[in-house]
Amino acid sequence: MDAFTTLTGIAAPMPLLNIDTDMIIPKQFLKTIHRSGLGKNLFDEMRFRPDGTEVADFVLNQPAWRHAEIIVAGDNFGCGSSREHAPWALLDFGIRCVISTGFADIFYNNCFKNGILPVVLPPDAVAVLMADAQRGANARIAVDLPAQTVTTSDGQVFGFEIDPHRKHCLLNGLDDIGLTLEKVAAIDSYEARQGTLRPWA
Repeated sequence: MDAFTTLTGIAAPMPLLNIDTDMIIPKQFLKTIHRSGLGKNLFDEMRFRPDGTEVADFVLNQPAWRHAEIIVAGDNFGCGSSREHAPWALLDFGIRCVISTGFADIFYNNCFKNGILPVVLPPDAVAVLMADAQRGANARIAVDLPAQTVTTSDGQVFGFEIDPHRKHCLLNGLDDIGLTLEKVAAIDSYEARQGTLRPWA
């Protein structure tokens, strides 16, 4: 998993409330177990018509936000079914941070396991960031995980809270497997000791 430290990038404004996981990655794309390749289907039913042509007024199809790395979203982002494909699709598209007033719990947890930083801020702060994002590609938002701040393109700073353990994992690029591998020396020592004490096991 790639580490997350700081990010300065284009933010796509998505003020819609209750953007659920089926909107993020529709069910027909859940057959794969690979984390790559899903970015092209991110928000598929919102980005494309049934014939495959783009919906011109969808934010990620507009030139200013085609290369967004941040989403500023309405409340309750990631609700619905507990599909890990949702953060996979966001990450494969290039999204590394989502900012909202609130997230569904399972989606929130899955973001950390996949190198995406979900930032929870109060409504007034999200409103400022949403307005900044709507200015387009020239307005770049800065996210600083070590400092736990989000800064608008004109320098307004908002602090956010994050669990220290989750912060440590993101800063060091550690998913569940990475956390286990940090203890590999202790695991090897335990297994060697048990092999001596209980050779029949």
